[in-house]
Parts: sequence; structure tokens; C-alpha cells
Amino acid sequence: MCVCARPIPPHLAKVCLGGRGAPGQPPPQPGGAAEARRGAGGGGAGLARRAGVARRAMPAARGAARRCALPGPLLPGPPPPLLLMVLLVLPAAGAEGKARSCGEVRQAYSAKGFSLASVPYQEIAGEHLRICPQEYTCCTSEMEDKLSQQSKLEFENLVEETSHFVRTTFVSRHKKFDEFFRELLENAERSLNDMFVRTYGMLYMQNSEVFQDLFTELKRYYTGGNVNLEEMLNDFWARLLERMFQLINPQYHFSEDYLECVSKYTDQLKPFGDVPRKLKVQVTRAFIAARTFVQGLTVGREVANRVSKVSPTPGCIRALMKMLYCPYCRGLPTVKPCNNYCLNVMKGCLANQADLDTEWNLFIDAMLLVAERLEGPFNIESVMDPIDVKISEAIMNMQENSMQVSAKIFQGCGQPKPAPALRSSRSVPENFNTRFRPYNPEERPTTAAGTSLDRLRTIWRTMQHGVTDIKEKLKLSKKFWSTLPYTICKDERVTAGPSVEEDCWNGHTKARYLPEIMNDGLTNQINNPEVDVDITRPDTFIRQQIMALRVMTNKLKNAYNGNDVNFQDTSDETSGSGSGSGCTDDICPTEFDFITTEAPPVDSDRREVEASATQPGWSLQTLLVIFISLVLQRQWR
Repeated sequence: MCVCARPIPPHLAKVCLGGRGAPGQPPPQPGGAAEARRGAGGGGAGLARRAGVARRAMPAARGAARRCALPGPLLPGPPPPLLLMVLLVLPAAGAEGKARSCGEVRQAYSAKGFSLASVPYQEIAGEHLRICPQEYTCCTSEMEDKLSQQSKLEFENLVEETSHFVRTTFVSRHKKFDEFFRELLENAERSLNDMFVRTYGMLYMQNSEVFQDLFTELKRYYTGGNVNLEEMLNDFWARLLERMFQLINPQYHFSEDYLECVSKYTDQLKPFGDVPRKLKVQVTRAFIAARTFVQGLTVGREVANRVSKVSPTPGCIRALMKMLYCPYCRGLPTVKPCNNYCLNVMKGCLANQADLDTEWNLFIDAMLLVAERLEGPFNIESVMDPIDVKISEAIMNMQENSMQVSAKIFQGCGQPKPAPALRSSRSVPENFNTRFRPYNPEERPTTAAGTSLDRLRTIWRTMQHGVTDIKEKLKLSKKFWSTLPYTICKDERVTAGPSVEEDCWNGHTKARYLPEIMNDGLTNQINNPEVDVDITRPDTFIRQQIMALRVMTNKLKNAYNGNDVNFQDTSDETSGSGSGSGCTDDICPTEFDFITTEAPPVDSDRREVEASATQPGWSLQTLLVIFISLVLQRQWR
């Protein structure tokens, strides 16, 4: 006995089975003909009825036979009771194979803010899908397009959110450090101005532009101006010597050429003592470190801001859609991607960002080195806070040595012309003899807001804690770009988590993800199974950021060594050192008189000779010959 593989209605089974009887009936016996005859003899009407039923059943039987022949060979039939059970179960199995409901997908799709107008209620054929598996699906083409765009937006937001820590680290610290350095410069200038007005009065006010120009150039350098700090400081001391020389020698008139000659003696005579050399070393190192550190914070901020705004490639968008929303199309909206699957997708999409990591780590290391300098020997606060006292100390040195300095300058530059009679008849102004009072901490000037400059010390102590804080933040930001895929894939909103390996989406169905995880960087994505990456075309935008980091790292290394990358000085003075402590009771006098100097005294008998010696064309040898000739003539007479 054979049965069809498909369930056949019982009234057609006899025809399908070649007249062997319906399922569950015994096969015909040899005595069947006699029974038929008895039936015929017993009632022709019954036979006619059976013949009519058979004729009506023939078309359906032929269709059943065709259906029976479709699935393949006939199967050996089980015993009659088991056959009945199979025939009862098969229709139920067919009911289970019907299209599944898309109710969960409709709910999840609506939660994303999309309209349900185009969402089917039950699965449909998926031949129209371009990204997701072309099987029975809950997605139309319109849904696939919208979810693809949604995956792109969510990826961009994920990268920006994940990089928020790095970006805010650079933004907030840059703002704090920049505000502190600017306020420090403003207060240092105000402190010097107030101190010198009290000490020198009108003499300072008449020459205040020398000091104003000093701070203007310092501010311009800090804000990125093209200023050579060492040359600028040399010019400051030369200009200060010119002004001081005129003040201590008011009985003479000095031309511009003469004053230019005076300034050339600044380094040779050292009229201001050792203050200029020490201050130059301290100021240049501190300002280079401060400016470069703030510039480094700016570059870090800009690079982080730019790189965190990703523009995924078409291949990346396809992979994102397949990972994030193809579960929707398969009727599994609650199933999240496998962790390793996510890693391969993110490493493919962020391959160029990972290549930024090497230069980024070198940049962070250089920032940490300069931060150490700011905490120690290149502390700008220790340089700028007492700069008024240091310049006053230099002025005192000039006054103490004014006679010797003037004599050497007169000897080197020549005898100056006396001032006009009206001016020369006057004595040195009384206000020039003002007694100098050394630095008194209690007389520190205040800011415009009425806050003592000592507040800056408190702020700087806070900033030193800030330096320590930012050093920790910088350390945490190392390897940020290469670990970005891992950070994103750890987000519970994105994946099922590293511990879930079976009940997760692997790109095709709910099962374990088998491919290996790719290494970091662009070149390692050549065999990425999830994202099509062209390793021959690096992202030019990322390469620009790499170059920006490389340039900044070079500046930071120079700043760490006390050199400005734009103005590297090879002179010996850059190797000097100074404490920057200002005056102490041991070396600074308690009070000091401005001393005016005069030219060395000249005998009345020799005035005519020396006056003639100052005329052009006459040398000392010529005058000496004339003098000897006159003496010899007198002896001969």
C-alpha cells in the first residue's frame, strides 16, 4: 500500500491510490465480485448511485492525482491508525507555515517616528530588498530606505556622543588656561604701572610707552603674533637704557645717532646688571611653554571636533543598515547585533579614524611633557607676577653704576653736546630725586574688579591642580580613536553585549557570529567581511588632521626644550638660568636716590684742545704732535 506525500481528502483517496480503497479501509478481498453481484441483484438503484458519485468524483480525483504526483515518489504507508494521525497533523503544519505577523515590527517602527502607512501587517516576499536578506520580510522598499538613513544618523550621533569626553576636555581646559594667562598679563602690566607711577611720578609717565610696548608685544606673542621674544626683550632694554641715560645726564643734548650708539653698549656694559639675561631666559621659556600649551589645547579641540563629525561611505551605510535594522525586516526588532559583528562593522566604518591614533598618541605625550614644564621651571606665574620688581631692580643697578656707565659711553660714543643754556642752567628736577621704595607685598595693586593680585596666586594654585587634572584627562584620551569601535559596541543601546553570543543578530539571523575580528586601521580592512573598504584611497580629511597634529607635536617638543619653533636662538644666553625671585633683603637696598652723572672733569687749560679734538678731521695723534711742537719751540726760544 502507498500513500501520497501530501494530504488528500478521504473521498478522493481511493482514486489516488489506484482503487485500493480509502485510507483506513482493508484492501479488496477475492470474494469481491460475488459481493458485487449480490449488490447488483439486491438493488440496481444502489449501484447506479455509486456509479454517479464515481463520475462526479473523477475530475477532483484527476486533480488530486496531479497534486499527488508533484512532490515526488510515493512513500510506504504506515499502518492505518498512524496514517490517520499523519493526515491530521499535516494540515496543522501547513497552517504554521503561513506568513507571520509584523505587529512587533510595526510597533518598533512607529517608535522611531515613522508612519505605519506602508508597513505590512504580515510578512511579504522580500525580492525587492536591496540590503537585507531577500526572504519573507516585514519591510517594504520605502521602509528599507528610511531605516538605512536612520542607521546613518544614529551612527553619526554615536560617534559624536562617544567623543564628547575628549572634546569637552580640550574645550573647557583651553578656556580656563587662556583666561588665566590673559588675566595674568593684564595684572602684571597694571602692577608695574601703579608701582612706577608711585615711585617715579612724571618721569615714568613721560616714558611709559617703553613699558606699554613691552606688554603689548608679550600679549601679541601669546595670541599667536609673529614676535621674536629675545629680540623684543633686547630692544626693550636698549630703549630703557636710552631713556635712563638721558635722565641721568640732563645737562647734555643727545641726538638720535648718539642714542643709537648708546643702545649698542647695552650688552657690553651691562648697565642693568644680570637682570636682563635672567629675565630673558625666564620670559622666553615661560611664554613659549604657555603659548604652545594653549595652542596644543586648541589643536586638540579642533581635531576632536572635526574627526567626531563622520561622513560614512555608502559601503559603511549598507553595513550599518544590515546590522541595526535588518532584524526589523526579519521580524526580530528586539534582537540586537552580536558584539563581534558590531566590532567588524565599526572597524570598517572608522578605519581612517583609527589611523589617526598613532599621531594622536604622540601629540598627547608631548602635551604631557609641556604640562610638566608649566608645573615647574617654566611656570609663567612665577615670571610675570614679580616682573615689576625685577625691572625696578634693573633700574637700580643702572643708577648705582650711572657714573661708570656714562663715562664709558662718553668714551665710546664721544662727548655729547651741552644742552641749551636755558636748560643747562637748571638743576636736575627735584622730582627726579624721588627716593625709591622697594617692593612691598601689602601695596599690591588690585584688578578693575577690586580683587588683589594675590588672588592670581590662588587661581594659579587652582590652575596647577588644573594642570594635574588635565594631565589625567590627556592620559585617558590616549588610544581614543583606535578604541572607538570597542567603546561604541559596548553601548547596551547598540549591541547585545560581549557576554551574549547566541541570542544576537549576526547579519543573517539570530545566531552566533563566526567571522574573526579585524585588526585596527585602514590597511587591515582589506578582508573585512561586513564593510567594503577601499584601502587604496585614504581619507584626505583625516590625513590633514594627522598633519596638523604632527606640526603641533613638533612645536610642543621645542617648547619643552625652551625653544620657539619659529625663532630658535643658538646663543649661549638661552642656556642660562635664573630663580626669578626678585629682590631680597640681602641684596636690595632699603632706599635709593636717583644719581645724576656729569661728564668727567676737564682742566680749564685743556678745554680748548679737547674741544678741538671733537671736531671732525682731527685725531689725537695730530693734536699730540702740535702740542709737542709748541713745547719745543718755546724751549728753543
